[in-house]
Amino acid sequence: MLKLHCARDTIAIVVAIALEEAGLDWQPVLVDFRSAAQTKPAYLAINPKGRVPTLETPDGLLTETGAILDYIGALAPAAGLIPTDPFKAGKMREVMYYLASTMHPAHAHKSRGYRWASEQSSFDDMKVNVPRTVTECCAYLENNVAFGPYVLGDKISIADPYLYMLTSWVRGDGVDIDTFPKLAAFADRFGKRASVAKVREMGLL
Repeated sequence: MLKLHCARDTIAIVVAIALEEAGLDWQPVLVDFRSAAQTKPAYLAINPKGRVPTLETPDGLLTETGAILDYIGALAPAAGLIPTDPFKAGKMREVMYYLASTMHPAHAHKSRGYRWASEQSSFDDMKVNVPRTVTECCAYLENNVAFGPYVLGDKISIADPYLYMLTSWVRGDGVDIDTFPKLAAFADRFGKRASVAKVREMGLL
């Protein structure tokens, strides 16, 4: 059985949703962020980055959300979460890499400025800019992703749970998602999927 080391409402929940979409047998292993368990030796022995997600597989440990999502898609090809068409697969990863490299860091500047700076004034400056930078990310997605109705059309891919999780954070970042109607409709639509309901029932959302 696959074991997902995760914490509630973190990027690791993207993997939980994807595991449900893939129909794989898995169980969560909660990492208590309140006690900073991710920084303690027991967890660092599993993932020396001190972050989630970490997926325990029969072949070893996997980290990094995008890599784990690709693994899930390859492990359950019948679920069709990775397009067989090379261009469509590339477009899917184009969105995923944007989320990982641009939108997620923009969100993280609100409360994890210590990753990039050491002065409180720098933390404050990063935090005050979060509504602007996350708005810019939402505008890019609104104008450059088809949402017909999902990232790649009428069939979901591993990009969709990734995008869903980040859209669930934008109001907390000071952004009114309703000003981006396509993005808001996507978030509402994907949020009604059985995979999301199951993860919510597990207390992970």
